[in-house]
Amino acid sequence: MTENKKHIVFLVLVITLGLLSGIPVQAQNSLEKLKQKRADLEKQINYTNQLISKVSSDKKNTLYSLRLLNNKVQKRQELSATLKKEVLIISDTIDNLQIDLKKLNQRLDQLKTEYARIAEFVYKHNSPYTRLAFLFASSDINQAYQRLRYLSEISAYIRTEADRIEALEKRKGQKVVLLNSRVTEKKQLLDQEVSQLSLLELEQKRKNQLKSSLQNKESHLRSQLADQRHESSELNKKIQAIIAKAIADKNNVNYPETPAGAKLSSSFYASKGKLPWPVSNGIVSQTFGVHNHPVIKHVKIRNNGINISTSKGSDALAIFPGTVVSVVPITNTNIAVIVQHGSYFTVYSMLGRSFVRTGDKIKAGQKLGVIHTSLQGDTELHFELWKGKQFQNPASWLSTR
Repeated sequence: MTENKKHIVFLVLVITLGLLSGIPVQAQNSLEKLKQKRADLEKQINYTNQLISKVSSDKKNTLYSLRLLNNKVQKRQELSATLKKEVLIISDTIDNLQIDLKKLNQRLDQLKTEYARIAEFVYKHNSPYTRLAFLFASSDINQAYQRLRYLSEISAYIRTEADRIEALEKRKGQKVVLLNSRVTEKKQLLDQEVSQLSLLELEQKRKNQLKSSLQNKESHLRSQLADQRHESSELNKKIQAIIAKAIADKNNVNYPETPAGAKLSSSFYASKGKLPWPVSNGIVSQTFGVHNHPVIKHVKIRNNGINISTSKGSDALAIFPGTVVSVVPITNTNIAVIVQHGSYFTVYSMLGRSFVRTGDKIKAGQKLGVIHTSLQGDTELHFELWKGKQFQNPASWLSTR
């Protein structure tokens, strides 16, 4: 086969592989992650709706309901943003597919023109008479052999090119089907985006109405906030005292760097960002850190952990193996269980009843107690994570939901 024809075959292979690769791997991976995120957000929104529906109709104008609505609005905003990103990737994919189809059509035209030219040559020179005349016109036996070999290669090349054209036509059809599928998918995503924005507007309006209603109850909210701050202060004092005692009991200034303690601490740290949630199902209704009060102006709220809203009757679950160092009653309806994991401590409070006692060895996922449900219908676990005497942001340690 001549160098020119070898170059054509190589070019066909390169172009074919490049054009038929479909969606770029990076874009496909991003799209799959966005789809998974969208599914997770939809699941959280649906669960929040369930929690809201459990609040009795005469108790819906509460701070708890406002927090749930805040959460739902936030998740709805994230969902809308996720849909926008999906639409952008799909739009880029559609553009790339259209470019690919244009290149495929151009390449097919080139191949068909080349195929027709060579096929015509073979047709004119492939009869027994013309083949013999072509061979007998050779100057010597070596040239005759080369001409015979050339005719065979040309025939084989023709068959190969015919197969390539057929394969490219088939791939072109697949590209067209994929393009139509992506166009349909984009339309569906755009419809979902419009729907989500409409729901977001309604929920934002409901949230503002509830906030306005609660502003008329500022004196009650201030009293409620004072009680919460008192409970939080009591819990914080007891946690610090228990941790100090646990450290002192070791009678070792390098605590907890005993072999067993160091191993447990290392294992706990290695699980950062992958630890299971302390409830089987729930949403974060209050995040870690200092925040503005959702209703009362110029008032800050500090949260040393996170609050997780869940269903009535739900249990608090240990996130890691360890030892129960204390079961502390904060109020009649707020029991806290503190578990030690080497130099780390996890705190599970707002329990109505505890299933464990001080000194118990526990496993990951073990039920520690049932979470209290208030008269208003809210079921909320307060969860904290400490390293020695310093509290941490639990969201950085728990797995993403």
